[in-house]
Amino acid sequence: GVLTLVFSNKGGYIKEATVNNQKRISSNNDELVKIIKDNNSKLNVQFVTKDRRTFDTKDMLFEPTVSKEGENTIVSMKLKSSETAYLEYRYVLKPNDYMLDLSVKTIGLNTVIDGSKPAVLDWQLKATRNEKSITYENRYAEVVFEYEGGKDDYLNPAKSTSDEVEDLTYVAFKQHLFTSVLLTDTAIKNATVAQENLVTDEDDKAGFLKDFTAKLPLEYKGGELTYNLNLYMGPSDYNILNGYDRNLDEIVPLGWGIFGWLNKIIIIPLFTLLTHLIPHGIAIVVFTVVVRLIMSPVQYKSYVSQAKMKVIRPEVNEINEKYKKDPMKKQQETMKLYSKAGVNPMAGCIPMLIQLPIFYALFSFFPSAFDLRQQGFLWADDLSSYDSIYTLPFSIPFYGSHVALFPILAAIATFVYMKMTTGDQAAMQPQQEGMPDMSKIMKVMIYISPIMMLFFFNNYASGLSYYYFV
Repeated sequence: GVLTLVFSNKGGYIKEATVNNQKRISSNNDELVKIIKDNNSKLNVQFVTKDRRTFDTKDMLFEPTVSKEGENTIVSMKLKSSETAYLEYRYVLKPNDYMLDLSVKTIGLNTVIDGSKPAVLDWQLKATRNEKSITYENRYAEVVFEYEGGKDDYLNPAKSTSDEVEDLTYVAFKQHLFTSVLLTDTAIKNATVAQENLVTDEDDKAGFLKDFTAKLPLEYKGGELTYNLNLYMGPSDYNILNGYDRNLDEIVPLGWGIFGWLNKIIIIPLFTLLTHLIPHGIAIVVFTVVVRLIMSPVQYKSYVSQAKMKVIRPEVNEINEKYKKDPMKKQQETMKLYSKAGVNPMAGCIPMLIQLPIFYALFSFFPSAFDLRQQGFLWADDLSSYDSIYTLPFSIPFYGSHVALFPILAAIATFVYMKMTTGDQAAMQPQQEGMPDMSKIMKVMIYISPIMMLFFFNNYASGLSYYYFV
């Protein structure tokens, strides 16, 4: 199977959930990813009795039974008041499936439980650290939820915060590349979701990212509870989550609007196809070439325009010199020359604007690409995390305490590429009266952009830096 689960008699919940075949990259041993371990998660239902006493199921002993139903394994956990009066958690485990069925129901407890107030299902999880960079992993650790029949939202991952949700149908505790999701067939009214950030600084050695909680009021029908739920524990993998057809693909942050659609319709299917045929490191090269080929018609027009501008540059300089005291005449003569030569001075900007959606879509895709996890290439032992070649004895603000090589290569490649293209293009732009000198701005950007890339991508997935380098 894909999961190994251990159940607790006390509380009746899952006390250990191991994702098989996935190792914790943050540890140096071969320890597998455990979404639940060491009492970091609890599932509790709080009841109020008719004599106004409150009790929590997490403190009570359940009676377990295990049975088979075809290929499925049934784990029934019963909290008994008597043989005919009990609360039951019924877990249905399916082979090679990260999604469990979970029913919560009471039988015969209407004589002891006060049915006028909802019971409260309290689900809590402290997200365990699994990846190399705790800062990077925590940036993508968040609560995602669905409400009002298909709308979705999330809590800001940068904050300790909470939200009240009307008609909640699922809540996901996301840990970057792994996630736990509780889904319900019956919409939950007046639910509360919350997260507490447990990471205090970028070199934090803490084992946990965030403390997630969800409080879900369960309403009685005829004095009894009957709720059909599902529990998913596994990868934050778009292809797996999307396969359930329950809007779970929204848990994977692929960008809003056109950026998300580009990822879903073009980028993910293309990358998935390539990685099924060739190793991931080679697939990124082929993927880059294919994306550039798709963009080549627009890029070609830009290159032709730049080539024409190089040819007419002496005439542009001549006009600039001849009419340097008459800016209006200089502008008119320059534009006349451009028209005669069939040159569009903005042609260099148009492909840049068209490429921006793809650039941003890929910027969202690579950090969310579960396929890159545990896939090495050259010196990078994991393309979903940074490719450290040297550990510093100190930490540099915004950079970190390690040196990643792919961001350095990407920064150098960016510098060379911008020097080859942007510099020429800037030199040929006509200086308009009262407008900033674009040539000076572009010359500064040639140096600033690679430095920003160097700092920004040092903690990012090496697959992303590798893509930009290629």
